[in-house]
Amino acid sequence: MAIFLCFLFFLLSSATACDHCVHQSKVSYFSKTSALSKGACGYGSLALGLGSGHIAAAVPSIYKNGAACGGTCFQVRCKNRALCSRKGTRVIVTDLNHNNKTDMVLSRRAFRALANKGMDNEILKQRAVDVEYIRVPCEYKHHNLAVRIEESSKNPNYLAIKVLYQGGKTEILGVVLSEYGSPARVDMRRKFGAVWETDRAPKGPLQFGFPIVQGFDVKWIWAKNPVPADWKIGVTYDTGVQITDIDFTDGCAECGPWN
Repeated sequence: MAIFLCFLFFLLSSATACDHCVHQSKVSYFSKTSALSKGACGYGSLALGLGSGHIAAAVPSIYKNGAACGGTCFQVRCKNRALCSRKGTRVIVTDLNHNNKTDMVLSRRAFRALANKGMDNEILKQRAVDVEYIRVPCEYKHHNLAVRIEESSKNPNYLAIKVLYQGGKTEILGVVLSEYGSPARVDMRRKFGAVWETDRAPKGPLQFGFPIVQGFDVKWIWAKNPVPADWKIGVTYDTGVQITDIDFTDGCAECGPWN
């Protein structure tokens, strides 16, 4: 556990990147819906239901080897006032963008939402637009933080989970689990994106713990609801808690506000 904590503090130095600043870039959009269910975060078809389908693939500096998955949201607005609304739209990061010409590639639905009323078809003709964006808290009004048991899991030893509905404006640095009521903990490792795994899963009811960034420290979020010992593949379990923390400390210089 001591080694794990040291690793967490190492991650803190690179966990945030001027999250309170307004960034200038371009965004484009996915022309095919099928591309959205193949994202690097591993959400599959579940991605289409996140944020009412307002989702995005982000460049590596935002994606952060999967740390951004599902818990990183941005308010995005395009700078062409004749074409676009001043409010813009909120998107959730669910994929990695390999195109260095745009910071994000949005779902078609999110891209259309940038436009003024009646101009959504016109904005689609642009293919890419100049935007400004800022990180905002993720909100899942009808969901707590949850874990989904992945199909590769094999009870009792090998367990792979997908973390869903991560709220707030911070980052999950790791996942630990223990047999409910036991002080012994097992550190899970990130397999990819939002998927975590271990081949040392305890045999009893499982309690999950999530260390998150809070300034230059770590805060632990502990699930209230245990996952039953006879957990089932493909089932999503409600942790009974939600992350609402907003991390304001990112070590950046002062930058312009979102007006």
